[in-house]
Amino acid sequence: MQSPDAPQGVGLSRRNFMGKSALLGASLALAPALLAACSEQPKTDGTAGSQTPPPAKGTASMKTRKLGKLEVSELGAGCMSISANYGPPADKKQGIQVLRTAHDNGVRFFDTAEVYGPHTSEELVGEALAPFRDHVIIASKFGFDVEAGKGGLNSRPEHIRKVVEGSLKRLRTDRIDLYYQHRVDPNVPIEEVAGVIKDLIQQGKVLHFGLSEANAQTIRRAHAVLPVAAVQTEYSFMERDVEKNGVLATCEELGIGFVPWGPVGMGYLTGKITASTPFDPQKDLRSGFDRFSPAAIAANKPIVDLLAQFAAKESITPAQLSLAWLLAQKPFIVPIPGTRNPAHLSENLAAVTVQLTPADLQELDTAFAKLKVHGGRMNAAQMKIVQS
Repeated sequence: MQSPDAPQGVGLSRRNFMGKSALLGASLALAPALLAACSEQPKTDGTAGSQTPPPAKGTASMKTRKLGKLEVSELGAGCMSISANYGPPADKKQGIQVLRTAHDNGVRFFDTAEVYGPHTSEELVGEALAPFRDHVIIASKFGFDVEAGKGGLNSRPEHIRKVVEGSLKRLRTDRIDLYYQHRVDPNVPIEEVAGVIKDLIQQGKVLHFGLSEANAQTIRRAHAVLPVAAVQTEYSFMERDVEKNGVLATCEELGIGFVPWGPVGMGYLTGKITASTPFDPQKDLRSGFDRFSPAAIAANKPIVDLLAQFAAKESITPAQLSLAWLLAQKPFIVPIPGTRNPAHLSENLAAVTVQLTPADLQELDTAFAKLKVHGGRMNAAQMKIVQS
């Protein structure tokens, strides 16, 4: 039997899976004005996932992985969707409880950004994690001109030095464990950005450097100035560009961790989203994404059906299968599913007990190769500033 952390994932025992422990996760994203990220279960009336057993206390099932030299839990928690971009913000008490429950069940990696809200996600994370700040890894992001209110990019050195202070204050901490450039700024050489982060690391305000949606060449250029700990880009069973454009291979070559946002297809791979599912254009970023048009949702149903059929055979859920598939791809991959729903949290984190065999992976990939993915992953304006 191979280790669950082996490059092609593995192990056995999924049949009695549903009785095992679980937890939360989350994903990445962008400004409501311009970009997007994280994935979470779709918002429902609260009944979805209600058959999933409550998570058991303890961390026995949650292992760790490395993002560069940074050790984190094998599943992280994407915090965007609690406060913004997936409908109205969740109740503050509920958001805090979800994040603390995630911690109680072994999650030690929490992902946020100044643009989420803006600012409210960092404030929530700061308050929720304050009691155990020294025992968790907090990732945040810079790179949008939030103060200008237009969602434009801004990675000028003076801007980075300014906004890091605001993030530190909102997060109630003296250092950010992993600080990502949220989107590559074409007006600022990546070498300058890396140089500023190197200065912040020397000052102790930042511990590790990350990039989000950067292409392979940019990753190499940044890494030559300052080791990049992690790259964050959309990656899921249905969205596999990073396998083709050199990003995942570059991370593996350079020893850089990879953090997939949208690991459950921003909720689509759960099977709970249909062509008639409404998305508020004012509050839900998915409303403007090509793949969330009614036509694309309907056309991509065979992908959802494939996951649902395989998951049913193994007595797991499509969301759990989607996360387990990612974990099985490479040992340096750390998905960050996001949710505000306690039942979905439990469902997501139970995925760490699912061990797909090489035969399972081959079966899934052979079936997927016969299907076509319809619709671009974001809209045209957003894709212009996505480097991968």
